Parts: sequence; C-alpha cells; structure tokens
Amino acid sequence: MPIHEKSLIRPEKLVEHEELVLEGMDVSGHWSTFIEGRSVTDYNENLQEEIAALPGGENIHRCWQCGSCTNACTVNAVNPEFNPRYWIYLIRMGMEDELLRDKDIIWQCVSCNKCTYACPRDVVPEGVMKATAHWLELKGHTEKSPSTIFDEGFSDQVINTGKIEDGLVLRDFFKKTNQPINQPWLVALVMGLVKRMPVGYLMKLGLATVFRPKTSGWGRARDAINEYVEECETANRKALGLDVKGAK
Repeated sequence: MPIHEKSLIRPEKLVEHEELVLEGMDVSGHWSTFIEGRSVTDYNENLQEEIAALPGGENIHRCWQCGSCTNACTVNAVNPEFNPRYWIYLIRMGMEDELLRDKDIIWQCVSCNKCTYACPRDVVPEGVMKATAHWLELKGHTEKSPSTIFDEGFSDQVINTGKIEDGLVLRDFFKKTNQPINQPWLVALVMGLVKRMPVGYLMKLGLATVFRPKTSGWGRARDAINEYVEECETANRKALGLDVKGAK
C-alpha cells in the first residue's frame, strides 16, 4: 500500500536544489526534488487491531487504498489535509506517531457517509474515522472533541429522561465548550420560531427547559442502558490494554 502523493510527504523531508546540474543536465528546481530517508521506529504492531476492536473500525482490514473515500469526502473538499485513505494506510502500517500528527483534525468527520457510499469494499470509512477519534481520546492523545461532547450530552439526556429537549442539549453543549449561548444563528433561529409557533407550544417548550420532564416508568430502561454502555466502554478499554480508568 505505497503512498506516492507529494502532498502526503512531510515538507521537511522534501529537498529541492535551486541550481543543480548532473552529468551536463540541468535538474534545478522541482526536477531535483529528493525525499530524505528515515528509520521508522514508532511502529505499533497492534494499531489496526486496536482500531478494529472499537465500534466502526471492524472492517478496516478490507481497505485496498483506492482513494474513493477521500475523493468523496465532504471535509476533504474544504481541507485537503483531511484524508481518510491516508489515515487508514497509517493505521494498517502501524505508524502511530505519523497518525498522531493529524490528531487535531481527524475528529472533524461530519458523518455525511459519502465515503461509505463510495467505498467498493464496505470498509465503512466514516465508522473508521469515528473509531480512530475514539481511540485518540481513550489513549489520552486528545481532549474530547466538540462533536463528542455534543453526542455525550445528547445521549445522556435520552438515557436519563427518555426524552429530548433541544434547548437543554444546546445549552449544556455551549456550557461545556465554553461558548456564549447568544450565538447569532441561534438567536435568529429562536426569533424565527417565536414568530411562527403557537404561544401554547412555546410555553410548553419553556416549561420543559425548566422542569426537565421524564418518560413515565423510564427507570428500568435507564438502568439497563447505563449497564450496557458501561459494558461497551469496559470492552473498548480492555481492547486497547487500558483499565477502566484509562491508565495502562
């Protein structure tokens, strides 16, 4: 699975000579581009297995590096450094340190699933990206991403109450990410709702934000879901050689 694209070679490894003549032939500029070699000692031989053990990463072994995922990627169209194919390559090669260089952008996957639809091998690249982001968090390489914080807040509300109150989800998300709640787009959205929604419905939304209603008889379901979530998280940590507290 060789990587040939110049864009994927670290800039510090590329060497060009402004003026260079070899055996009477001018090879100045990009004609004389050389790639400095290096000895790789940062292999994690279990990296693919660790990603595959997490939800979404199960089919990473099927990848044959065709590039359909990156070509279809919504985020790659905006930021060429977001490259699922390249990260899958690094994971399968066990090149953990190289993967960690991009740890701050891997979580930016927007789950549009265009990569998954384009993949001819059913790798489910979207799932691999989520598994990789989860791996980074479990290993302590990154703080929880904004998307993870939002997902956890959304899930916690469903698990604890059996209901979804959008206002509470947004308020808790802004609080946990240290963002002001008076976002311009949110103010515009609320004003639009106020102008269009019946007064009774708006009052009901306001009361729900204050009193946080719960689904009747939800206790047993809540306990069962919490038990299942705990089992999954414990299994994920064990697969990465971590204890339940995340320490090796």
